[in-house]
Amino acid sequence: MAIAVVCLLSLVVCCGLAYWQWERFSEAGGTWQNLGYVFQWPLFGLFPAFMVWRMRRLAARRDAGDAAPGPAPAAPERVITERVVTVDAVRTPAHDDEDDELAAYNRYLRELHARDQR
Repeated sequence: MAIAVVCLLSLVVCCGLAYWQWERFSEAGGTWQNLGYVFQWPLFGLFPAFMVWRMRRLAARRDAGDAAPGPAPAAPERVITERVVTVDAVRTPAHDDEDDELAAYNRYLRELHARDQR
């Protein structure tokens, strides 16, 4: 009962806000954004009722599934193929201004790039 009251209260408040936005749109300084809110507020008001309906529907479906356990459907056979990619190591000398760690990282990036290009 409390949920129904909250849903109804939400709808009433949001419809009131939609009416307020309609009044703002009707004034001389009203913008199209106000008109957008006129349509948006009632949807916000209906959202709690939709969520209650959705949660009850999912709970009923879950309870129906628990009550009548039947044979599990056979899973289709999966054919797993493993794709093996071999990459030749890219050997490049480190420049004088690079340290060894940076050079190793750059080689690693070049290997990844070469692997993606294949």
